Amino acid sequence: MRTTLAVDGGNSKTDVVLVGEDGSVLATGRGAAFQPQTVGVARAIDVIGDAVRSALGPRAVPPYADHVAAYVAGADLPVEEEALRAEILSRGYGRRVTVGNDTFALLRAGASGPAGVAVVCGAGVNAVAVSPSGRVARYPALGRLTGDWGGGLGLGEETLWHAVRAEDGRGPATALAPAVREHFGTRTVEEVSLAVHFGELAYGRLNELAPVLMAVAATGDEVARSLVSRMAEEVVVLAEVALRRLDLLGVPTEVVLGGGVLTARDPLMSELLERGFAERAPQAKLIVADVPPVMGAALLGLDALGAGEEARARLRAHFRTPT
Repeated sequence: MRTTLAVDGGNSKTDVVLVGEDGSVLATGRGAAFQPQTVGVARAIDVIGDAVRSALGPRAVPPYADHVAAYVAGADLPVEEEALRAEILSRGYGRRVTVGNDTFALLRAGASGPAGVAVVCGAGVNAVAVSPSGRVARYPALGRLTGDWGGGLGLGEETLWHAVRAEDGRGPATALAPAVREHFGTRTVEEVSLAVHFGELAYGRLNELAPVLMAVAATGDEVARSLVSRMAEEVVVLAEVALRRLDLLGVPTEVVLGGGVLTARDPLMSELLERGFAERAPQAKLIVADVPPVMGAALLGLDALGAGEEARARLRAHFRTPT
């Protein structure tokens, strides 16, 4: 039986699933964060190998599958996708390899078919759209360099920025200041900033402030609510522009929302998103992803093998069955 190795490489972890062409899940594994821009392509692909060996055993040797479907963070540009694909092929992980950005896996996991829009708001923010004819609209997603704003880390940065200014008097008062102090257990907000500056607190931990922001916004704090409102606006704009590029703005289209900031289903964020889409993209059908993105990578892998609907249904049932 032919197999596909599905890979969901994210900023916090890497999940792999070995799937038979009949849709049966043969093995699952997990590895470290997938960060090619930080550690380089070779070391990022090492993470996939480690995750596979956690699934198949330490003595497993490639090829691990007939086809590798790797949908990963850091594959934001075609040249990056090709560099990752070439490295996986050179390792012999699979006889055929497809590499794409992880937003494609989110779309395939949450939508009823291959077409639609996916917006991810995890540590960062990104979106992709695929038309029924297969046309694609996407963004470079390189952060502020390419016009992006928000995501969990971005919201954490903004939360700390406003908290510092509230504390020292440069900005308006906000409950974000005591909330940040309480979260990190410091006497002042400035201590948090200095801890990040000196490397005593990992910069990535600012991502922890996203739920803190949501909690403060729920109390009616104007500064916190303004940040949540802007994040919702960014999500709507990403989807709206992608839909317009593919001439789908007036067509009923599924929009899959994923990433920790959106799947948390914060009441204020949800309300703002529903209102924003109703005004800007009324034909959009919002779907909050409730299955892991690696399922989307596996479905794309099955597509590449030419598997039928029965196989896809078996795979979906596996991930939707409570464990």
